[in-house]
Amino acid sequence: MKGNAELLQKLNGLLAEELTAVNQYVVHGEMDDDWGFERLHELVEKRGIDEMKHAEALIGRILVLEGVPIVSELNKLHIGDSVEKQFANDLQSELEAITSYNEGIKLARSVGDNGTEQLLKKILTDEEAHLDWLESQQEQIKQMGIQVYLAMQVKDES
Repeated sequence: MKGNAELLQKLNGLLAEELTAVNQYVVHGEMDDDWGFERLHELVEKRGIDEMKHAEALIGRILVLEGVPIVSELNKLHIGDSVEKQFANDLQSELEAITSYNEGIKLARSVGDNGTEQLLKKILTDEEAHLDWLESQQEQIKQMGIQVYLAMQVKDES
């Protein structure tokens, strides 16, 4: 089924955001692992897998709409050199993604593409959950301090 050209362009823009997020989360997760924060590594890795699933769904939708998925373009990565900076950068990326998904939903609705609208709403819900998790982590750091928070991210090897 032939998709709307403007909507296909938006879907490829969202795909670039998701692929960028995958890379950013992989780097942050590996940094966390290298620093010995195994629990945090596992949680960040899970978010990266969620983003990969979003990218896969977008690729599938672009193909259904007879478009060409562009997987070779990434946005700028924002790598944090501390856990606090990682959270701040990831939070900003999630806020931008939420804005982009809301724009995509409006566009899909305006061109009468209900299937794309439903897909984007589902991904939007996931992105909002990611944002909520990040805000919760930042609040925990604020309330208990970074040292206590990070101590909780180390697995007990006993």
